[in-house]
Amino acid sequence: MGSVVGKRINGRTYYYFVESARVDGRPRIVAQRYLGSAEEIAAAVDGGGGMPESTRQLTFGDSAAVWGTLERLQVAPAIDEIVGRRKVSVGRYLALAVLQRAVAPCATLADWWAETAAERFIRPRFAAETVRDEQFWQVTRRLTRTQLERIEEEVVSHIRLDAPVTLAVDIPNFATYAESDTADAALAGLSAVVTRDGAIPLVSHVYQRGVPFGVAASRLAARHRGEVTVVFDAGQQAQLDLDAGRHFVGALPLADFPELLVRPASVRRPVDPDRFAGLTALDTHATVSGVRRRVVLTHSARLHAAQVRGFAQALSTATRQLDGLALALEAGTNRRTREQLLTELARITRVRWVDRVLTARLTGGKPGELRLEYRIDEAARARLDEELFGKQLLVTDHDDWSVLDVITAYRARYHLDSTFRMFHGSFVAAPAPRWDWTEQRIAVHSLVSTLAAAVTHLMRQEADRAGLDLSVRELLEQLSRIGETVLRYPSTGGRPRTRRVLTSLSGSQRQLFELFNLEAYAP
Repeated sequence: MGSVVGKRINGRTYYYFVESARVDGRPRIVAQRYLGSAEEIAAAVDGGGGMPESTRQLTFGDSAAVWGTLERLQVAPAIDEIVGRRKVSVGRYLALAVLQRAVAPCATLADWWAETAAERFIRPRFAAETVRDEQFWQVTRRLTRTQLERIEEEVVSHIRLDAPVTLAVDIPNFATYAESDTADAALAGLSAVVTRDGAIPLVSHVYQRGVPFGVAASRLAARHRGEVTVVFDAGQQAQLDLDAGRHFVGALPLADFPELLVRPASVRRPVDPDRFAGLTALDTHATVSGVRRRVVLTHSARLHAAQVRGFAQALSTATRQLDGLALALEAGTNRRTREQLLTELARITRVRWVDRVLTARLTGGKPGELRLEYRIDEAARARLDEELFGKQLLVTDHDDWSVLDVITAYRARYHLDSTFRMFHGSFVAAPAPRWDWTEQRIAVHSLVSTLAAAVTHLMRQEADRAGLDLSVRELLEQLSRIGETVLRYPSTGGRPRTRRVLTSLSGSQRQLFELFNLEAYAP
């Protein structure tokens, strides 16, 4: 049963629509909805209250999904259990920093807080004036390296993983720390133990660049207390002893194995059309550093197309520069010596793959007589397309792994590196003008970044298992498009009315909305 009732507050009457029902045999109000003052109701009836006075757009989906995952993992309570009870919760501030690092890495805490709906659903509430970078660094200034390591291990232990295969990966360009755009930079690398499926970081260690990867891998394995497989890039092979007893998956320089490059495409087999569309592989053996080892030659149609485009652009740039130089020589405007011109020609043509197909020849001896000729070797260009583009060569001692497992392990490093590049950009500015990047602050910042990567990679894995093949970047971008619109209606003498609604959802956004239970955080 419904009726309209008025309530007298501070000399004014406000009206509510109330619904009544019998509870335990007695009439009770079970629901009520505010209608407004008499003036507001009259304005609405006349059509004057239908249009909002202003609107405001807030980010919702990405913040709600990441915060929901942080709550599910009990990140804040786990951190507070380690650091102890304090006047201000260290766990809540670290969890907030992880959220901001994941969804708005280029913004300050204060700027992001002003544009997100997170202030509505994060409980207990943060006062707006406390959500600032300076406050975060004050709260975390006493955290020791031992505490930071324990925090990482405790948070990761809440991620339910069924006996995962783990990998040791190295990100030598993890972050470049600087006090300002012009200050001397501190270059940092990061080694981590991650899961093969999902590349979820479990243990990490930040270091000054220059530490050999083999040393970092040994330290990580000792902390992880479990068997790990070392994953290395083509340039890191020299830092590792492949006969040291560790399992490994790594890349080899293609040019060192010409006999494999000329094998016809017909010998390669599709790897997994669902997970890796257009990827084929040849599982074979080759002599690597004097030892017969298992190698996997892969060819990606997507990588092939990208390399063809990049090569065409590089070749076009080189020929355009050569044309300009040739015209200058013919016009007699050149004043450089033959040696200087040869140096310039080497610079123009010494580009990856361009030097294989482009040859330039300088004729004449005196400056006024010098002429330039160049040619493109189409046969060499065809060999590039057939033998090199789209290919990678991997080596491993895992004879028990499938080709899919080997490729997944190798790509884990690139997934993690891509996520960190998204978090940091070209360099990490100082947290505040009067503070510099001490070892302790770099360690705190690295922990926040690593936890953000762990949470977002876990979310990506959950989306993948739900049938949504998205990278971390694509996942967060889809979620960020689920916005919250705040509609503010004009006052007609009573209290201003505010209504919050979510933007419309696409099909994939609806799936993500349900997967991450965003209804629990919706207005």
